[in-house]
Amino acid sequence: MPTIEIDDLRVVRGDRVLAQLPRLSVAAGEFMALIGPNGAGKSTVVKALTGEWPAQGTVRLFGQSLAQWPRQALARRMAVMPQQSHLNFDFTVTEVVAMGRLPHRGESAHRTRQAVEASLHALALAPLANRRFTTLSGGERQRVQFARVMAQLWGVQEHTLLLLDEPTSALDLAQQQAVLDQAWHLARAGTTVVAVMHDLNMVSRYAQRVLVMRAAESVFDGAPANFMARDTIRNAFGVEADVEMAAGDRLPVVLIGPKDR
Repeated sequence: MPTIEIDDLRVVRGDRVLAQLPRLSVAAGEFMALIGPNGAGKSTVVKALTGEWPAQGTVRLFGQSLAQWPRQALARRMAVMPQQSHLNFDFTVTEVVAMGRLPHRGESAHRTRQAVEASLHALALAPLANRRFTTLSGGERQRVQFARVMAQLWGVQEHTLLLLDEPTSALDLAQQQAVLDQAWHLARAGTTVVAVMHDLNMVSRYAQRVLVMRAAESVFDGAPANFMARDTIRNAFGVEADVEMAAGDRLPVVLIGPKDR
């Protein structure tokens, strides 16, 4: 059974169509990257999947209509890391990560502690465990928020879904790799991962599938290697890019530079 099924999805705000997808099916354990220019509708698709923004058409998660899911039951199987997380209270890092366990009310304190400690360890955040969240850098906050969604899905036996909206935007190279490695491992273990991403080279190496949005519509759906070509990149982004194969893994590397060089 697919984790995500979409039929005739259409998100309209005012007189603008922000995103429309005639049909989409995403399998359990699939890592799908949503890419495209700014304003193409990528984040809108994520918000439609969560129910944050009303949408026409049908969205089914784990075989059941989104509208029929009790919110707490769905939160035990679907975790969302939004593009921006506004948290101004003086919580510690441990307390923020523990918020991921709120949908699992009633579990033992020991199990909550296991989930939090495992997530802190996975993102190398244990040294920051007692720091106040408001004192962290932007990149550190982003890693903490990723640890929170990891904690939310920790130990769940059913198929799970992780939605990430630009999860590496504030991270340095090493931390981008750390976060995407964890998302990749979750997908290998059966979690469906849908991530809004901008770095095509990261997409090439981590995603199994890429959905390309432009002007609110899907213009490509397939393997990243099949998208990484001069013509398809030009059509999607309006830029000229060189595409080469990396010597090590033979995966595409996308290169851009000054237009007038």
